Amino acid sequence: MARLEDSLTIGDLTLRNRLYRAPLLECAGNGPDAVEQLIADLEPGAASGAGLLCQGATIVRGEGGCAAPGMTRVHDPEFVAGLANLTDRIHDHGARIAIQLEYGGLRSMETWHAGYRADHPGLSQLAVSKPPWQLRALDRLGVVSYDPDVMTTEQVYALAADFGRSAGYAVDAGYDAIHLAGANMGIIQQFLSPFYNRRDDEFGGTLRNRTRFLELVHDEIRRRAGDVPILTKVPAETAAPRAIQRHLTLEDGVDIAARLDVVGFDAIVPVVTSTFWDMSIVRGEYPERAWADEGFQDGYTEAFGSRYRARAVALLNRLQARRFDFEPGWNEAFCRRVRERVDVPVLAEGGIREREQIGRLLGANGTGPACDAVGMARPFYAEPRLPARLLDADPDSRVLCESCNNCTVPQATGAPGVCRTPEILRRHGELQKEGAYERSE
Repeated sequence: MARLEDSLTIGDLTLRNRLYRAPLLECAGNGPDAVEQLIADLEPGAASGAGLLCQGATIVRGEGGCAAPGMTRVHDPEFVAGLANLTDRIHDHGARIAIQLEYGGLRSMETWHAGYRADHPGLSQLAVSKPPWQLRALDRLGVVSYDPDVMTTEQVYALAADFGRSAGYAVDAGYDAIHLAGANMGIIQQFLSPFYNRRDDEFGGTLRNRTRFLELVHDEIRRRAGDVPILTKVPAETAAPRAIQRHLTLEDGVDIAARLDVVGFDAIVPVVTSTFWDMSIVRGEYPERAWADEGFQDGYTEAFGSRYRARAVALLNRLQARRFDFEPGWNEAFCRRVRERVDVPVLAEGGIREREQIGRLLGANGTGPACDAVGMARPFYAEPRLPARLLDADPDSRVLCESCNNCTVPQATGAPGVCRTPEILRRHGELQKEGAYERSE
């Protein structure tokens, strides 16, 4: 077993401990204040002791591909060079930083955000294949809007090169690792998934072929960024609706992870997810406060096209919350299966909230470790300096986050990801006054 405070090596990179901030949506964009906002979001975790900070999904092209408003694009070397100010600040505290690279494909704003579509009428979505009939039916009903540009084989190679190019810029700016958004319904998952991928070239058909795009991205990163550690999420679509027969099984996810270990990936993050962008990735309560907040109503109307449609999305959100109620450590079983098959570190995230639970995941209960490091995402919205409370902490300690999701839903309007729940904010203020977040470096 390992302790949370023990160091961990990923590739050639040594982390001072096994606690990391999982990727979150920072909503910093690319404006003149973007770097300072990223510093404000990420530096507190480094200063309070986290071993690794993962900057949330950044987009590898200058047009399209954003899954939500305010995502940062990293296609421009001049902009990425300015992110050295961020990486320097993280390094000043003895922490390490990874950047997550992403492209949304059929999950992009040009699919679901009405205001964005109106502002970009000629923008289509990059698609792995023609959208499945279930998605085309939603298009006909007006729920989403598809104008897919199904990639040729040459375009697939070009997109992989964009991932590698952005990775090279990031390494030049001081990033210590590259984290690929291999799940959460982005373009990489769409290549892996038999639900989305109906291609008949070298990137479609068998699971082995559907994994080729991720392998190609790996090779492009190695070619353009050298031996930087490469991490990736690996999905199992076991949370898909029962009616969806074509999806990635848990065994498929384990096989993908094993293949990526052979290819040369340096760490794997197994994630149980769905074939759709739903609450399987943010399990917890229905965010009543966020949907009712008058300050966001105009933003919801712009995003979903009308107040009626916004109310319909809220109702769907309520139903989803019943299906995907909070489940502590919901990726644990998947992580265990993957760790049995690979030699590289396995990172666990998703519903990790208690110090005792962390110990179990790292092997403290005698059943063997499920992972080599633990990550948290939404808890950092509630407690930006969370590591100071968890490292060297009482075994009964837990985070403040209650997975109420009042932080996530407003991000559809471009609002920042912050805790908005009064009781959590009150308790955070009390702990701050008590000095709970003070930590000597």
